[in-house]
Amino acid sequence: MALSPVWRAFTSFAMNCCGVLRKAVRSSSFPLFPWGHCPWRGTGSFLDPEMKAFLEENTEVTSRGSLTPEIQLRLLTPRCKFWWERADLWPHSDPYWAVYWPGGQALSRYLLDNPDVVRGKSVLDIGSGCGATAIAAKMSGALRILANDIDPIAGMAITLNCELNQLNPFPILTKNMLDLEQDKWDLVVLGDMFYDEDLADSLHQWLKNCFWVYRTRVLIGDPGRPQFSGHRIQHQLHKVAEYSLPEPTRQENNGLTTSTVWEFQP
Repeated sequence: MALSPVWRAFTSFAMNCCGVLRKAVRSSSFPLFPWGHCPWRGTGSFLDPEMKAFLEENTEVTSRGSLTPEIQLRLLTPRCKFWWERADLWPHSDPYWAVYWPGGQALSRYLLDNPDVVRGKSVLDIGSGCGATAIAAKMSGALRILANDIDPIAGMAITLNCELNQLNPFPILTKNMLDLEQDKWDLVVLGDMFYDEDLADSLHQWLKNCFWVYRTRVLIGDPGRPQFSGHRIQHQLHKVAEYSLPEPTRQENNGLTTSTVWEFQP
């Protein structure tokens, strides 16, 4: 089903890389932490009872209309009250975590279909959102996972989504990873993060450092946004998999038809 006019404006707003998330990334002033002292939290600390109740009341549990019907998620759907309300009535930061974006869908599908990519390995999911890609990594046997999203409400949503899928919740970090000292990961995954030119430049440099210092493998999911397809990172990518998007996802993403997983090879 297509988005309501109000929330179509929100997703178009997000797809065109404006608003709260970009502002948060640009204005972050977190200090540098050695990884061993990084301020990540276990998932239990995210389950504020009032916020948990709010999320459960105002999202729908669904596994329909995506590339990963194996994964249940709490998302904003037409059955939800705020789907039909004016977007400015949503009482918290813009709920980017409440949409299962197409880049994340492609990454999640790829990890589920190719569990050897993550089995027994450490995985960092940057811009985790609803947590689907981290959940797919967990389902596929990843040994250690960190989900990163700058929105604390996303952290709560990720915790709830782990529980929906009968998984022990994994750690969640709600600081800007780009401002923290890097650590060794076997795999870094990021979906739908190249939506803004400045952020794309920062990510590109950060990922290059990961690769050259730690030989980290990097997988990127993106449906072909111009900020990604026109970025110089394109010269350092190898296509791993391409997926045709389900019709509901196409309708919710301005007619985008495919989503691709790329491996970053600088």
